[in-house]
Amino acid sequence: MRPVLNTILFLAFFVVLSAPLRAGELVYTSWGKAINGYDTVAYFRDGKPVEGDSGFTHEWMGSKWYFASAANRDAFAADPAKYAPQYGGYCAWAVSQGYTAKIDPEAWKIVDGKLYLNYSKSIQEKWVAGGVDRLIAAGDGNWPGIRKKLEAE
Repeated sequence: MRPVLNTILFLAFFVVLSAPLRAGELVYTSWGKAINGYDTVAYFRDGKPVEGDSGFTHEWMGSKWYFASAANRDAFAADPAKYAPQYGGYCAWAVSQGYTAKIDPEAWKIVDGKLYLNYSKSIQEKWVAGGVDRLIAAGDGNWPGIRKKLEAE
């Protein structure tokens, strides 16, 4: 009877822990940090990638977001959709091609007031050369299906 009880407790524990992990997959995270711990507001306010500080964090969409200042954290908390990168912070090129990939926070571009991140600077060059507007349209078309797949995992 004891092994059965242990198995049930283990499975219950796993189910409780796995729910937030699945939700976090909607946002690209590395080591528990959304977009590698970079401050998403800084791209807009400073015009460059800035690493966040563990003293300024905010939970959103099942992920922990890091910021360089309380002001940036508070701006994000007030309007996350304004500052959050498109496609959950996954590589914009990859999403335009129908899949997800990690990102390099140094490979970024703001287009029409929206932040897009890429796997690397060389992939970003490919994304730009391929026609940003066309690839954003493709990414926008692919994202709902990709998101649904991530939610199901």
